Formats: sequence, structure tokens, C-alpha cells
Amino acid sequence: MLPTRKAFRALAPLVALTMGGCSGFDNSTLNVAVIGEADDPFQSGKEVTASGQLIRAATVEGLVAFDEKGRVIPALADRWIVTDDGQSYIFRLRDGDWASGDPISAESAKKALDTALKSLRRTTFSLDLDGIDEVRVMAGRVIEIRLQRPMPYLLQLLAQPELGLYEDKEGNGPMRMKKIGDVARLTPIDPSTLGLPEIQNWDKRTRNIDLLSLSGPEAVQRFNDGKADLVLGGRIEDFPLTRSVGILRGTIQLDPVVGLFGLQVMNDKGFLADPANREALAMAIDRDALIEQFRLGGWKPTTRIVTPSLDGDLGTIGERWSEQSLEERRAVAAARVRIWQASAKKDGDKEKKAGRAETGSGDGAAAGPQISIWLPQGEGSDILLEKLGSDFAAIGLRLEKAESGDTADLALVDDVARYPRAVWYLNHLSCRAKFGLCSQEADARVSEALAATTPEERAALMTEAEAELTAENVYIPFGSPIRWSLVRGSVDGFATNSWGWHPLMPLAWLPR
Repeated sequence: MLPTRKAFRALAPLVALTMGGCSGFDNSTLNVAVIGEADDPFQSGKEVTASGQLIRAATVEGLVAFDEKGRVIPALADRWIVTDDGQSYIFRLRDGDWASGDPISAESAKKALDTALKSLRRTTFSLDLDGIDEVRVMAGRVIEIRLQRPMPYLLQLLAQPELGLYEDKEGNGPMRMKKIGDVARLTPIDPSTLGLPEIQNWDKRTRNIDLLSLSGPEAVQRFNDGKADLVLGGRIEDFPLTRSVGILRGTIQLDPVVGLFGLQVMNDKGFLADPANREALAMAIDRDALIEQFRLGGWKPTTRIVTPSLDGDLGTIGERWSEQSLEERRAVAAARVRIWQASAKKDGDKEKKAGRAETGSGDGAAAGPQISIWLPQGEGSDILLEKLGSDFAAIGLRLEKAESGDTADLALVDDVARYPRAVWYLNHLSCRAKFGLCSQEADARVSEALAATTPEERAALMTEAEAELTAENVYIPFGSPIRWSLVRGSVDGFATNSWGWHPLMPLAWLPR
């Protein structure tokens, strides 16, 4: 008879170790630092940070998962087929049990998947899942996901941490997590305890992972001190910290990701009320110079919302202002600033004559409109702020840092695409996402595209949607996001990939 969940808990280790240094762990433990806040690994809810996603993926399997190279691999489902029309995915569930000891069945898996999908309602991720029609039980261990339309990247979506499946409020591994102070200790689950075939010498082939979530400076310092074997979750704001990493300590690994990296226009007040003025901001930016100080080889700037050359890209939308030099663009943008200033001054004079003058003087208008921007804390953000401030000053605008995204005129968007299709970008910037300005017309074209009957019609409508969103100038693109990790040479089970995703279970296998 298989042990119950209560029996597992009773057999769990009772000795808690402290995080005083590497000497506090045995040699079979891999120490991982993830950039974030201390309580991030223990978050719950719909949307969690990088640490929380890593923990969820490690402890709550979905139908499928990602390996270290970003490839979709079996998890609770050991095989699947896709019908010729692309509108039905049929999964055969593996033999074995849930962590509770109950057998994995189509009924229980359907219930768990329905619950997971329902929990994501009113999130941006739910927009990517809109094509799912229903989940059906086909046989004892076979379920079908029926689609309203083809979703070529459904497997990549099902492998996301948010679609891990709970049974009786508990995940099915492949690891278990124990909280030890601020440390999340992850222990690989012996497959035989889940009704799976036994793996000889399991304890000698796997190791624990001790995960800490720390600020960028703390995580890099821990790596440099030899107390962390791996640092994950690196973004642009902390990239300058990697200058302190010597070649003998490890290597800086960059993931070849695509996605959104730019500025969201948060309101349409004052200078930002006119799309042409919002375009002026985009025209002023020297994108090559923006990233030059980071010394990132291979990074490509773009003025397009959707990363060029993705699947379905017709190539009809090119880079903006390609016929103009940076100086010519800035001259056009500066003229728009002056026109707005003259109009604002004229309106102000009228109000003064009418006795409705507000506090303040005309000096601010003479110095140029002031734009506020929200950026995350970090040296990299300081570099971006200084460079953008210089770019905007070149057209007569003043830039200041805002305390939060809610009060800012502009906010940094820095998100990796879950799948490489235009619809991901357009969903992320849609009115349903409820983040800053948007375009109802662009959303309408996306809806039409999703209802299209041919790939050609769908691609054409997606192109129209991108054009509509571009014309509204509600998002100012820089290029692809930047994701980096620090990896000690002795670490196995890590690989860069296009999703920027680094699961923990592959890291738990001991090197042979």
C-alpha cells in the first residue's frame, strides 16, 4: 500500500538548518539565488514573481513542462496527439498517483485543469488562453482539450507555471518545498512514492536545491563570495552588477528571448493627449546608444511593437522613420514640442484674463513640458533614465523619475513573450490588459484575426492590428528584453533558451 500524504509529512525531516554560509549545507546541495524580494518564493495567487514561478513549476506539475533548454516535455501527461485541423489536443495521462495517494485519472485531471483556467480569469495570461473551448474526459486516463481555433503554441502555454495542476490543494512535484527561514529547500520526490517506476540509487543521483530570493546586489555578492552556485532572474536594472564577476567565478549567460521592452504611455494628459506628440517621444530616442553603455553584444533595437520576423509576420510593417536620420527625427519632434508649448501658453494667457489662473508660472512652460517616468530600482535603470533624459532634452522635454507606475506618464514594460506570435504582443498591450493607454481599433482587428478561417487572413488582420496600435503611439519600443544569469562552471542542468526559463529539477540531478 502506498503511503498517504499524512505519512509523507510525518516522515519529513525535522531538523531546520540556518543560512549562515555554505558550511551550513552538505556538499550535495546546490545553492541558487533569485533576484527579488525575500518572501517571493512563498507567494501564492494568480501572479507571482520569478522565484514564485520557479517554486510553483518545481512543486506543481502540469500536463507538460519545460526542460532546461526550453523544450516541452511530458509531465502528468506522458504523450499527446494533435488533430489535423489543430483544434483538438488529446493527452494520455501517465500511470501513477497524486501526492494524496489517489490515482491520477482523467476526471481528476480535468477538474484540476478547469480550476487552473478559472483562476486565471481577468489576467493578461487569460487572453492567450481564450481559444480553449472545453476540457473533456475521453477515457479513464485520456483527456481532450478542444479549441475554438488552432493554437499552435498551446503546449508552451500548458507548460507555464500558472497551469500546474493541484489535487486536494497539493501539487505533484517533481520536487517538494520546505521553508527554512528565508530559504526554500527543494527536495526531488522519489518517483516510486508516486506510483511510478523505481529509479535505482535515487538519493545518490539527486540533490537538494536551497533557493534564496535576494536583491540584485545581494545575489551577485553572494555569487562572488562563493555562497551561490547560480543566480537567476537577472534583468536590465541589475545588469551593471555583473561587472564585478571575474572569469574564475563563473560566466554571465544571456537568454535569446523576445518580448516587450519599452515604455507604456500611461495617460493622455497635457502633451501626451495627441498621438503625434507621443510619437515625438519615440522619435527622439537613440536606441543604439540606449543600450551601448551596457556592452551587450547582439542586442538589436527596433521601432516595431512586434519583434520582426516572427511566425506569421508578413513583413509589410518595417522600421519606423527609416528614411530619416536621428537628427531629422529630432527636428520634427522638437517642432511638435514648440507648437504644443505655444498653444499651452496661449490657453494659459486666456485663463489668466478670465481670472482662472492656477498656481505656477510660465517659467515651466518655457523650460519645456515635463514628463515623468517609472523605472524599477537599480543601476541599470539609472543609466536608462540618464540616457532617456538626454534624448528627450534634445527635443525640449524634461524627464523626471516617478515614485510609482500609477503616478507616472511613462512606465517601463519588460516582459518575455510566452510564445513567439504577434497575438501575444497585442494581447499584452490590449485594453483588456488595463495598463496605460490602448487602442480599441487594434483590439477589434485582433478579434477579427482570431476568428479568421485561414492563416493568410489571420496574418493580414494581425498586421492591421499592429498598424493601428502603432499609429496610436501608446507604446514606445526599444527592442527585446534582456535576461541574464550567473552560472558557476561546475553547474549542470542549466542552458540558455528563448523563454528565459530555468527549471529547478534539471539542476537537482547530480553530475556524473
